[in-house]
Amino acid sequence: MSFKTTLFAGLMAATFAAPAWADIEVHDAYARSSNPMAGAAFMVIHNHGEVDDRIVSVTSDAAARVELHTHIEDADGVMRMVHVEEGMALPAGGEIIMKRGAEHVMFMGLTDPFEQDEIVTITFQFENADDLVVEIPVDQDRVDAGAHGGHGGHGDHGAGEDQSSHDH
Repeated sequence: MSFKTTLFAGLMAATFAAPAWADIEVHDAYARSSNPMAGAAFMVIHNHGEVDDRIVSVTSDAAARVELHTHIEDADGVMRMVHVEEGMALPAGGEIIMKRGAEHVMFMGLTDPFEQDEIVTITFQFENADDLVVEIPVDQDRVDAGAHGGHGGHGDHGAGEDQSSHDH
């Protein structure tokens, strides 16, 4: 094998072994809090790559605990917020839409209350891609398309109350 062929083969191997983080983008992110101790972040996460991935966890210095959450309907027809311990699938060419009443990033035990227009930094850890750091503006007034009302209920997370009456 010539030097040029060896170099080309090495470059091709490095290209295909490159981390997929460049193919994952976050759009339309914002955070808000329901009280001085709890908050949530919402966004759209796109996987423009050709490889399925999974968000396995999320971290932030903004809170004592940061988790991936969603809402599920229990046997009584009540929607409850739950920690998604197995992470969230991010298919190749697909997206995760994090919005109130659905998937979101949950902050519990805020180190400081979220203030309008400040920036909250989070880091997503993926199964395949490198970690992705995202800076998210706090917008206490924002209402998602299709959302009705405020983002209540997170302050009582884990209290077992009926979450169905709250808009997330």
